[in-house]
Amino acid sequence: MSQQDPPPGTETATPDSHAPAIRNRKDLYRLSLAALGVVYGDIGTSPLYAIRECFLPPHGVEVVAGNVLGILSLVFWSLSLVVVFKYLVVVMRADNRGDGGIMALLTLVISSTRRPPRGEKGYRRWGVLVSLGLFGASLLFAEGMITPAISVLSAVEGLEVATPLFRPAVVPITVLILLGLFLVQRRGTAAVGRVFGPLMTIWFLVIAALGLPAILRRPEVLAALDPRWAFAFFVDNGLHGFLILGAVVLCFTGTEALYADMGHFGARPIRFAWTRLVFPALLLNYFGQGALVLERGAEVVRNPFYSLAPPVLLYPTVAIATAAAVIASQALISGAFSLVQQAIQLGYSPRLTIVHTSAEARGQIYVPEINSILMLACIALVLAFRESTNLAAAYGIAVLGTMVITSLLVYAVTRQVWRWRLWQSLLLVGCFLAIEIPFLLANTNKLLHGGWVPLVVGIVFFTLMRVWKWGRRALSEQLEAGRLPIDLFLADAQRRKLHRVPGTAVIMTSLVDGTPPVLLHQVKHNKVLHEKVVLLTIRTEGMPRVPRIERVQVRELGAGFFQVIGRYGFMESPDVPSLLRWAERFGLQVGKDVSYFLGRETLLRSDKSKAPGWMIGLFSFLSRNARPATHFYHLPPNRVVELGAQVAI
Repeated sequence: MSQQDPPPGTETATPDSHAPAIRNRKDLYRLSLAALGVVYGDIGTSPLYAIRECFLPPHGVEVVAGNVLGILSLVFWSLSLVVVFKYLVVVMRADNRGDGGIMALLTLVISSTRRPPRGEKGYRRWGVLVSLGLFGASLLFAEGMITPAISVLSAVEGLEVATPLFRPAVVPITVLILLGLFLVQRRGTAAVGRVFGPLMTIWFLVIAALGLPAILRRPEVLAALDPRWAFAFFVDNGLHGFLILGAVVLCFTGTEALYADMGHFGARPIRFAWTRLVFPALLLNYFGQGALVLERGAEVVRNPFYSLAPPVLLYPTVAIATAAAVIASQALISGAFSLVQQAIQLGYSPRLTIVHTSAEARGQIYVPEINSILMLACIALVLAFRESTNLAAAYGIAVLGTMVITSLLVYAVTRQVWRWRLWQSLLLVGCFLAIEIPFLLANTNKLLHGGWVPLVVGIVFFTLMRVWKWGRRALSEQLEAGRLPIDLFLADAQRRKLHRVPGTAVIMTSLVDGTPPVLLHQVKHNKVLHEKVVLLTIRTEGMPRVPRIERVQVRELGAGFFQVIGRYGFMESPDVPSLLRWAERFGLQVGKDVSYFLGRETLLRSDKSKAPGWMIGLFSFLSRNARPATHFYHLPPNRVVELGAQVAI
């Protein structure tokens, strides 16, 4: 393998990858069908509103043949360059042991180099990369708020095409559907997920069938495959034509899901589903809508998608579109849960309640706090904007912001992980940005019309993550500064001949080399030690999942003391009792009489602190409201002892 080649292993599972293995065509078809139901829901429902937004006033262009062909050309080449070239060909090769997504990409970048000390060369660059990744993740969370609202609302709006009498009912029906969608999340998506793939297959077949007759009637619409129509569109419309990119971007919303869900299905099934069904169906529908606009003019631009359906099939089309919109929403909701889990494991979020809803599928989780936030946000967006065309203005900023950040992180991967030459990295990422930055600039005129929503959401979540990480680091530095070497503690304990009581004490600590403060408090106040003391540290590694054989390290310290280090990936939830049972294979016998000791810090502002008061106040608030460690680490509640301490930061 040459120095410039990315590491292999994106097509099938490897020993370091948890992506499903593909042994035969049956496996490929099965995984491709599953990918249809999870990966392509968002981009698959874009035909509901993408073409419409390019023509609707006040921002749309005039309905003439040149503009119709120009917009279709922009749609075709946007899908080809962004989805196919960037994500399916390049970005999906930047996997973190089989997993994708912006957090996996970020950990791949930062784990390839050590974090430079403050003030040293490279420290600022390292910090910029981390901040970019976190802000991209925050924008992705904002997208998860907007997608259910716009997808379901645009689907239900099809009732207006049937009769204007349904107009007053569109918003209430949308709210009820969203309410039901979020209320069933606690039951898990494992059972529902089995029907997602077949339903989305039906959806893509339906949208292809809707578009094909219109193309056959007006085959001249296929001329839009020629990119010269896109250039002619810009020449004819000038700045207004450039701003239409803010609507064209809607055709590839949800593209980030291709990369984010790569670990669940593997790259090959995702590519297979795109080339065999998704891309052809989308093109047939988009070009069919364009052909209908050429045929019937401005009378259909209000809703060209539903205008493709014969009147007798309108209500079934609305029903299947609503089902597809719910599936698209489910994918983004599940993605938000996974994103929060990764943030918690990487130390960028306080502990939240994580419920595993499937014993077989390890990616099936439910986070009640995030579910409530998303539900309230989606319903508020529907009630505030009331029409999907208004919500469309808020959509593009989040999508393009995440894509641009992904491109910048890919540049870091090509340089630091793949070891490409500078000119090669600049050429590749320069091509990405040459496409994405014009789209992003075209969306800036939407800032006052709803584009501020994802930016505000992104800034809020970015601030929360940065403050939490800063606070945990400051707290760790304070504890590290006052640590007592463990060998000195052991020598002092033997000299004092402390009384040893039966059983095992498991001391949860972030310190690997020092004596945990909670152990010092235990000895200070109770004057006893257990017969066996386990100093347990949980580490999150820069990989999605840690192989079980590498899960635990056990070291005997003497005098009945053991040091245990448990290693988890950023997509795993730690389970301490299970970890200790696994540690028995390495010589540690904890027995049944086990007590777990945790520290709970009360945070105070130090007189020497240079941090703003609002940061310390926000970190204290987050710390007080974090889920108890008892639940997060799956500890038996009746065997947990918490010892408090005051720490000034």
